[in-house]
Amino acid sequence: MAPTLLQHRLFRYHPKTPHTMTSPKEKPEHGLPLFIAEELKHLIYTGTLQPGERLNEAALALRMGTSRGPIREAIRMLTGQGLVQAVVNRGVFVRQISVREMLEIYDLRALVFGFAADRATEHINDQNKQAFELLLAAMDTACEAGDGDSYYDLNLQFHALVLRLSNNQRAHEAYDDYVKELHPFRRRYFNSPGNMRRSNIEHRSIYDAIAKGAKAKARQAAEKHVLSGRARLLASIDDASPLSGQGVPGAGK
Repeated sequence: MAPTLLQHRLFRYHPKTPHTMTSPKEKPEHGLPLFIAEELKHLIYTGTLQPGERLNEAALALRMGTSRGPIREAIRMLTGQGLVQAVVNRGVFVRQISVREMLEIYDLRALVFGFAADRATEHINDQNKQAFELLLAAMDTACEAGDGDSYYDLNLQFHALVLRLSNNQRAHEAYDDYVKELHPFRRRYFNSPGNMRRSNIEHRSIYDAIAKGAKAKARQAAEKHVLSGRARLLASIDDASPLSGQGVPGAGK
């Protein structure tokens, strides 16, 4: 019998962790939905599951080599992360937005991230500085390896740290909501090593300003970073881009 997609990914060597042989049956039951959620996230990030595509539990269970229960739980996790959305009486779809909506979200992200970077200058400590340095170094490593998946996850952690240091829960929640809506589309342009490198150079500028307590520079660098990301995303749009769509079928605005 041919190995399932889940088995292929389980057996894949990852340079960040020891190479261990495992299988879905060896995974603890409570950990399997989380593992499958990561697999589905990978399929969305790489475009195997396209924005607007309906998730079929039965087909995914067959593809992953597991039952529908863990698939259902994994889909609930992705719904909470904003990668997919449920439409009443129609099913669950990979999130899709229009270019106009994307531009509006980026404008708001830039404002909130600039605010967060400004406030972060007031709360950063030595432990936070070490965390930033580790993230920046790890993103450099991902750039060199051309590992878009790892870079994207580390990028999210960098932004989350800035938001946490803003010490403003409402700003953090608002920013998270904006990020969730853009996940399937932003991930695509991190497949380019050039985009990853430019992004991390901008991260370094943001961190340097925060670490020096330069509030105005931190705000400016953070806002510019988000708007530069928007420009990179727009440059990646072509006729086949999912951003040319108008939303999930049957879902309201």
